[in-house]
Amino acid sequence: MQKLKAACIFIARMLLGATFVFSGFVKAIDPLGTVYKLHDYLEALHLNLLSAEGILLACAIALSTFELAMGVFILLAIGRRQVSKCAVAFMFVMTAITAWIYAYDPVKDCGCFGDAILLTNGETLLKNIILFACALVIAKWPLEIRRLLSRPNQWIVVQATGIISVALSIWCLYDLPLIDFRPYSIGTDIKAGMTIPDGAEEPEFETTFIMEKDGVRKEFGIDNYPDSTWTFIDSKTVTIKEGYVPPIQDFSITTQDGEDITQQVLDDPNYTFLLISPSLKYADDQNFGTIDQTYEYSQDNEYEFYCLTASSENEISHWKDITGAEYSFCHTDGTTLKTIIRSNPGLLLLKNGIIIGKWSHNRLPDTDQLDRIIKNVRQNSK
Repeated sequence: MQKLKAACIFIARMLLGATFVFSGFVKAIDPLGTVYKLHDYLEALHLNLLSAEGILLACAIALSTFELAMGVFILLAIGRRQVSKCAVAFMFVMTAITAWIYAYDPVKDCGCFGDAILLTNGETLLKNIILFACALVIAKWPLEIRRLLSRPNQWIVVQATGIISVALSIWCLYDLPLIDFRPYSIGTDIKAGMTIPDGAEEPEFETTFIMEKDGVRKEFGIDNYPDSTWTFIDSKTVTIKEGYVPPIQDFSITTQDGEDITQQVLDDPNYTFLLISPSLKYADDQNFGTIDQTYEYSQDNEYEFYCLTASSENEISHWKDITGAEYSFCHTDGTTLKTIIRSNPGLLLLKNGIIIGKWSHNRLPDTDQLDRIIKNVRQNSK
């Protein structure tokens, strides 16, 4: 009986601790992804007034640090009584939240594991029930968990865990996530990611453009896109029929005149630069000089350069005024742009629809670096 009890405590400890560590790590390397998910929750609760990005970002970093620290403390048996009680309280809250999500379906994915593992709401609820049971086990017998570190040395792990987690989040905010779990990682063939296997039932999507003219807003589809006298306000893509969903299903590029150039860009055998900005209103404009240099580089080498955004025409005009931008602007769904790259703006380099490079606005490449990248691609393709 004692061996069975010890085995249950060990399994509960390993399962709960490892899950916390993994969940905290994937959130720490993608804090903006957590911000977007928290925003979804707030919208579901109709609490948009609380959705200031700075507050959500602080909450995202705090959440990832808490989960990562809890996992490390459970695995190393640090603060056994206090940590086990915190685990029970945390899992009680999370289980209640996921029960609400399962019942009312306000969001499609809880975001527990970021983009690394996507779970249905039912799978998430089952997972949290199991973890809640694990938390109850270690809270019942906290002193049965064997310490792996002596008490005087535990403070080193406590401080190191917090510092490393916060530093990791800050670095990934400055640059890009260390590991890209999204379907737009470097090396991805976007065309292949959009392909549906033969025989699979195809889903159907509908893109609607919200336009304004003389103070009146109307919605238009791709087939009846209005003339240039209408001002673009926003766009949205919805699924009208379920089916096989490829990893990439909502990537499209539409010019300001309403022309769909998605295939033209993806089929281009030459190199194409895509400047990505979900919202130019909130885009960082400090490095516009480097962006302009990249645009000039593309012009000198006869490469295409587009800015993909979900911004309105007024926001595009304002961006042109403050940066002197001369490159072409195109419309793409805002959620898609946030998925492509965790930077506003960010830069992509494509060739034949394959992502060759991705950069944050804080680490944009210079012309020498671009020359080296393109030279290496040419050598590898021989």
